Amino acid sequence: MNFFNPNLLAFAQDLENLRELVKGRSQNGTDVPDHALEEKYGRNFWNSDYWMPEQASTFGPQVDELYMGIFWISTAFFIGIIGTMCYFVVKYRRTGKEINPLPSPSHNTGIEVLWSVLPSILLAWMFYEGARGYFDMRAPQVIEEEIQVKASQFNWEFTYPDGDKSSELHLVLNRPTKLVMYSADVLHSLYVPAFRQKMDVVPGRYTYLYIKPDKTGDFRLSCTEYCGNEHSHMRTLAKVHLNEKARKDDTVWIKAIHKPWEYGQRLYQINCSGCHSDKGAAGTGPPLNETWGAGERELTDGTKVKIDHNYITKSIEYPESQIVKGYTNKMPSFKGKLKQEDIAAIIQYLKYLNDPKSVSEEVIGDKPIEAGPDRDESKTGQATKEEPKKEEAQKEEAKKEESK
Repeated sequence: MNFFNPNLLAFAQDLENLRELVKGRSQNGTDVPDHALEEKYGRNFWNSDYWMPEQASTFGPQVDELYMGIFWISTAFFIGIIGTMCYFVVKYRRTGKEINPLPSPSHNTGIEVLWSVLPSILLAWMFYEGARGYFDMRAPQVIEEEIQVKASQFNWEFTYPDGDKSSELHLVLNRPTKLVMYSADVLHSLYVPAFRQKMDVVPGRYTYLYIKPDKTGDFRLSCTEYCGNEHSHMRTLAKVHLNEKARKDDTVWIKAIHKPWEYGQRLYQINCSGCHSDKGAAGTGPPLNETWGAGERELTDGTKVKIDHNYITKSIEYPESQIVKGYTNKMPSFKGKLKQEDIAAIIQYLKYLNDPKSVSEEVIGDKPIEAGPDRDESKTGQATKEEPKKEEAQKEEAKKEESK
């Protein structure tokens, strides 16, 4: 007899494929490392690290101790009650055809006091510890930094005190931080399992979350309130840096040392990655890597438009005016939010996704370079580098003439 079930193998293969898919996904433009996707279970069955993700904030130990206390109290009561029940079932089972009921006591004060007072004491302890932890999380005594958090379908945007923005949350080790959160559209919820912190982000009002990370590394951050069809993609990282300099190096954006398409990629990660994929997968909006170079695009009204600079600009500033066939518009207008040079940088990124060789590799500060067929890539940008050499050559010629 063949006891092997082929369906089990197929199921295991599906799980492995799903695991690889999750590990390979880009979360809001960020390549999430394996250690941030996989749970690290400890070897000690009696500790919380066997059951829960690693701790990375000062609130972690308190939450885990309460959790494990409730867990083992519940386990003890479960074993005691079920064990006693099984014992009585066996001991007092019917063994013959005759039923000879025995008299039983109808009241036992000691037992009733025990099963009433003991659980009450345990419940009071659970309430006290839970309330103490809640107040510590909601009313911290020290705040050293505030970070603005904007949640939208389906993206996170974090703004730091110096004006830097990112699609990932960057924190400094042992710095008490307050997150001031608001929603641009529907109800969201920010959750970082390693911090043991979760708070709803509600439209029309501000909510707050307090964090004091005590461990460096990358930790998962996700939305845990269903907010639309792409809710499961609303994930990113919370990065804890050793000091302010390390955090600054990871969040500051100096245009003068980046290429135009890289700046466009950064704008995509902050503003667009929640709805548009840059890897070919259709989401709330069309994939961006299939945009530039596609020629024409059919709209919902049956008309076709040419994909060029004007089309991209209009789609960004007035998205409701050009809705691609097969999609509905959920995109807000970015008119006034993105400058013309920002849109030009996004176009450069679209060109890069279509053909990396079609964009400029030069770095020229704040002004993105437009690359196209009429532009000589080999010469542009070289003039400024060659000018000093020409001046030196002219001076040397002048000296030679004078000497003659």
